[in-house]
Amino acid sequence: MRLCAIEQKVNHSGMTSQNLHNSLSQRYQPLAIVSPFQEVESQWTTSNAPSPVPPIVPARGIKRNNPSECIRTHDTTSHIASEPWSQEHNPDATNLMHDCNLLLAPQNNMNIDCNLKNFGNNGHDVNVNRVQSPIRTDVKFNSMPWFHGKISRDQAELLLQPRVDGLFLVRESTNFPGDYTLCVCFQNKVEHYRVKYHERNLTIDDEEFFENLEKLIEHYKNDADGLCTQLIHCLPKEIPKKEPLQIQNSPHIDDLFIIAEQELETLEKIGKGEFGEVLLGEWKKQKVAVKVLKDSSEAEAILMKSLHHENLVNLLGVVRKKDQIYLVTEYMSKGSLVDYLRSRGRLHVTKRDQINFAFDTSAGMEYLERMHVVHRDLAARNVLISENGVAKVSDFGLARNEKNTALESAKLPIKWTAPEALKQNKFSNKSDMWSFGILLWEIYSFGRVPYPRIPLADVVKHVEKGYKMEAPEGCPPEVYEIMRLAWDLNPEKRPKFQDVKAKLEILKQQTL
Repeated sequence: MRLCAIEQKVNHSGMTSQNLHNSLSQRYQPLAIVSPFQEVESQWTTSNAPSPVPPIVPARGIKRNNPSECIRTHDTTSHIASEPWSQEHNPDATNLMHDCNLLLAPQNNMNIDCNLKNFGNNGHDVNVNRVQSPIRTDVKFNSMPWFHGKISRDQAELLLQPRVDGLFLVRESTNFPGDYTLCVCFQNKVEHYRVKYHERNLTIDDEEFFENLEKLIEHYKNDADGLCTQLIHCLPKEIPKKEPLQIQNSPHIDDLFIIAEQELETLEKIGKGEFGEVLLGEWKKQKVAVKVLKDSSEAEAILMKSLHHENLVNLLGVVRKKDQIYLVTEYMSKGSLVDYLRSRGRLHVTKRDQINFAFDTSAGMEYLERMHVVHRDLAARNVLISENGVAKVSDFGLARNEKNTALESAKLPIKWTAPEALKQNKFSNKSDMWSFGILLWEIYSFGRVPYPRIPLADVVKHVEKGYKMEAPEGCPPEVYEIMRLAWDLNPEKRPKFQDVKAKLEILKQQTL
């Protein structure tokens, strides 16, 4: 037996059998690792079952070639305490091993405080593989776009395509139930990092600790800090396509996250649109954008609440005032795409920037297409740029479910709206594709107004006769071809966003 082998090794070095039992009792205290969140029967390996294998946790600042969840054989050194445990502290120590009838397997990642005054205390710092983690009920991550729940390692690697550096998701750990796994793309591979609980905080490297997954993700977005690469884009999970989203007359208004009016500080005005003005605000010590709606309808908020994608502006909550509704969203520090293009121009906006903006927008629209949502007001003015240069679709004031897209009463942007929508009030993802073609033209003309040489009153007449704008100077032929396909008078002949996104992704990889 393994225990006998240990006894022979120790006796050979001069330690008595009595001291062996004492030392083992000091090293492995069954009472010391049982906490209110753990099941006693699962703490130890009984009979001759093999002991679990500890994971590799990467050191900070060092890139591992292998994912953090890969296994290794543990150190075979027994780590028996060298100082005998005096029986005057615990007279029953000699019989402790016999009474417990346990086969103790040494663990190279156990950290047990053997201070005698803590014997039997539940508060020891213990990291035992496959022990049930503490119950967490204070934070729900299912609503986070990067959290994919119970998927396997292989499923995660299949989802993370294309493997652009910094693309990531979070899943529940399959090897260590109760923990999580951060999956990150780097150099065309997927690295898997175990995220474990330590005294109700989360950590990857046992050096940085976080209250919840959101703060951990935010930290590694700002700094790689020992990971293979900085987190850049999350891979949003797909919401099962059961029924198209029901937007109007929703009975679930109270499902919105309500922000108390006194918690929000509004500052200067930073924008104005058809449905209200936009203010800079501060909430929970962070900058936010506050859209002040002209009416008290919450349809836009209800729609935004159900949409989660890295290329859509994220709704944080709603402030309900007596006669107004405030939509509180993430703050996009670099403003609208059209202003960004016009203010920086050809000297500062590179071809790489242009294809990135085009791809980001197509990714957001492809998500709306899958969710059966029609935007109806897509233009460069309604795409915002974040601090790190990511383009996100915003302004869902006109957005509707694809089965309920008839526009009640609103001013339509003639130069961006498809002919069938202007003439017959028929809006669809195909009419959004027409608008996307105009948006591409805006990107590659550095923010010029479309149809520059045609009076507004004559635009529809020219379009109906088949007129298409020429390619902007310096526009890649492949991008202009997407524009021309998007401006087909027959909506059914226009491409899907799924196909356009794939084409732009290839161009993005080819653009230096």
